Amino acid sequence: MPDENGWTRLLREKPGHSDWYVDRFRRLAAEGEDLAGEARLVDALVPRRARILDAGCGTGRVGAALAAAGHDVVGVDLDPVLVAAAREDHPGPRWLVGDLATLDLPEAGFDAVVSAGNVMAFVAPDTRVEVLRRLGAHLRPDGRAVIGFGAGRGYAFDDFLADVAAAGLTPDLLLSTWDLRPFTPDAGFLVAVLRT
Repeated sequence: MPDENGWTRLLREKPGHSDWYVDRFRRLAAEGEDLAGEARLVDALVPRRARILDAGCGTGRVGAALAAAGHDVVGVDLDPVLVAAAREDHPGPRWLVGDLATLDLPEAGFDAVVSAGNVMAFVAPDTRVEVLRRLGAHLRPDGRAVIGFGAGRGYAFDDFLADVAAAGLTPDLLLSTWDLRPFTPDAGFLVAVLRT
C-alpha cells in the first residue's frame, strides 16, 4: 500500500484545516507580518523577469511576492481550497491544482523552483525522490530549486540530502534560514539550494 501524503492525512484527520490555514495567512497579511522572506531569497537567485515554479504554493504568498517583483510565476498545490484562495487573493500568477508526485507541466524550463512552507515534509515518503526528480526536470539547465522545511517533521535532513542525490540533484548551498544563516548540524530548519 502506498504511503499517504501528509497534507491529505491532515485534512482527513482535521476537516476544515484548509480553511483555517487560509484564514491564518490572511490574518497575518492583514497584521502586516513579513510573509515574503522566502520570495526575497529566490528573487536574489534569479534574473529579472524569471520563470518561477512555486511547488506546493498553498495560499500563494511566496509566488505572489515573486510576481510582484516582476517574475512569471506558476503555482501548484494539491489542495483545491488553498489554490482557490491563491487565485482570489493574488490574481496574476497561474495557480494550478496538482500533485507534485505526478507533476508534468507542458512548459518546463523554469529559472527556479521554490518549495517553502514545509512542503517536502508533507510529501508521501515513497514519492519524495520522484517529487525531487520532477522538480529538477522542470528546471532550465542552469536553474535552481530552493527547498525549505523544518526539523522534527518526520523527514530527517540527512535523508532529504540522500533523496536529493538519488533524484540527480546537487546541493549548491545549505542554509538554516531563509535569511542566509549558515546550516549547522543542530539547525532546526534547512533551506537547500539545489541544481541539476
